[in-house]
Amino acid sequence: MAAVSNAGNTLINKLADVIVNPVLKLAFAIAFLAFLWGVFQYVKGADNEEARALGVKHMTWGVVGLAIMVTAKAIVNLIGVTVGVSVF
Repeated sequence: MAAVSNAGNTLINKLADVIVNPVLKLAFAIAFLAFLWGVFQYVKGADNEEARALGVKHMTWGVVGLAIMVTAKAIVNLIGVTVGVSVF
């Protein structure tokens, strides 16, 4: 029985290393780039109300994306702790 449990833990760790962690890192990077793009648009269009509004919109969605990714990482970690596997 211990061999089956060990194999299950190994499989979960492999899935986390190969799929879950890279996808979360990519999503973090995309959300951060969206935030930075919003900052760039906001600063670049300092004299244009429409450009500033678009920059604020991108910054807002970047922060929302980062919050979602932090939440997703916490949920995956909670599932790992519940199952008994450390995925992060």
